[in-house]
Amino acid sequence: MPNSAIPFDNTYARDLPGFYAACQPERAPTPALLFFNHDLAEELRLGLAGHDAPALAAMFSGNELPAGSMPIAQAYAGHQFGSFSPQLGDGRALLIGEVVDHYGQRRDIALKGSGRTPFSRRGDGKAAVGPMLREVLVGEAMHALGIPTTRALAVVASGAPVRRETLLPGAILTRIAASHLRVGTFQYFATHGTTEMVRQLADYAIARHDPDLVDSPQRHADFLRAVGERQAALLAQWMHVGFIHGVMNTDNMGIPGETIDYGPCAFMEAYDPRTVFSSIDAGGRYAYAAQPGIARWNLARLAEALLPLIDTSEGRAIEIASAVIDAFPERYQQHWLAGLRAKLGLGGELKEVADGARSDAALGESWLDLLHAQGVDYTLAWRRLADAAAGNEAPLRALFAAQQGLEHWLERWRARCAAEDAAMMHDGPPAELRAELRAQRMRRVNPWLIARNQRVEEALEAASERGELAPFEQLLVALRRPYDEDPALARYAEPASGAFMADFRTYCGT
Repeated sequence: MPNSAIPFDNTYARDLPGFYAACQPERAPTPALLFFNHDLAEELRLGLAGHDAPALAAMFSGNELPAGSMPIAQAYAGHQFGSFSPQLGDGRALLIGEVVDHYGQRRDIALKGSGRTPFSRRGDGKAAVGPMLREVLVGEAMHALGIPTTRALAVVASGAPVRRETLLPGAILTRIAASHLRVGTFQYFATHGTTEMVRQLADYAIARHDPDLVDSPQRHADFLRAVGERQAALLAQWMHVGFIHGVMNTDNMGIPGETIDYGPCAFMEAYDPRTVFSSIDAGGRYAYAAQPGIARWNLARLAEALLPLIDTSEGRAIEIASAVIDAFPERYQQHWLAGLRAKLGLGGELKEVADGARSDAALGESWLDLLHAQGVDYTLAWRRLADAAAGNEAPLRALFAAQQGLEHWLERWRARCAAEDAAMMHDGPPAELRAELRAQRMRRVNPWLIARNQRVEEALEAASERGELAPFEQLLVALRRPYDEDPALARYAEPASGAFMADFRTYCGT
């Protein structure tokens, strides 16, 4: 196997000594390739086209790392369910290197489940097949939905079992990220390091993710603002597809604004803002509707770590940081409202309508209240609303047991659409085309198919318990086409049964 295929340029390991622990992956007894993302490998310019499955398994199990790799376990802390853990770190992950992709973007390549590290504490550093394949399915689903996310490059079966409640087949995931910098990374060095180390970390993050801020005299306040903006945009996208992360600890809030860690995550089916799937979130801290508020709370923890850099006066630094944190709800609301209008088939705020932003938000919120009151499937309701825009209301009406509330809301929505059409009558398309064009726009932002919980669990069970990969592979094909309404994939778009959802829980996979 060629041993110099990957063109690494490892800035974190090179530029930040003292911010990690060098560590080698444990050897996998009999590695076997379960999944490889060929398109992503090409995007990353890895030069692996000539490598066969055994060679890829050897490389991405960690058994035969490419020349130039510098495996390290990154240090970080984190608030976990509100309680601060001053030392977490990569307990079962190793950053093996960085590459610059086809678009000129720097990307991390990291192994997950590759064995113990200096941060493992009492853990074994391993991972199981099911949770690692979940990372593939949900990450690729999010990518296909256009939501910023880490992605899976490979999953390799290790050939050794891991002990959880039972013995499970072990696996190693290769995860790609814009970086693995987290709020918790800053918390660790604010707690254990010096102000100068926090400055060094912040300046590294700025150069990597916000290079336009490098010469700003207020670069650290601007950096906090930029991270908040990315998180506001990301959370709005989560909410619009019904995604529930499940464990929004500060060590899972990434500085690049990507979704990271697909452990106890799931997509909401019947709409309920209180939905929680995580087995360990008994109090609902990370429930669906709580997520934007938690993102703001996490941003405040980043601000605390950055305070000495924002201003030499603590009072002034707190004032500046507080302004950024207090602005987060409005920034989130603006992203949410823009996405809402797109989902409703609206082009933008209608100047002819007094207080148009509040009016459109109220229209969207009353739609959600209607879905909640009748327990309607969140994804299909939006998709069938697109059918209604095209003049076919029957599929939408079939989702509702009671029609009166729906009819009242549809009257309001039709009136809002008509007002927009009237406003653009002189420079828009002919009237007969507007309805179909609106429906087409809505179908581009309202998915027909998401990672349905029952289908995901079926695929993972088949792979983990019976070694059958076909259900996983077939589901992955479907998830990569979320907006295409293909009758051949109809079973993947069906909501889970009530009996399944009644007992459904997700787990962290550790």
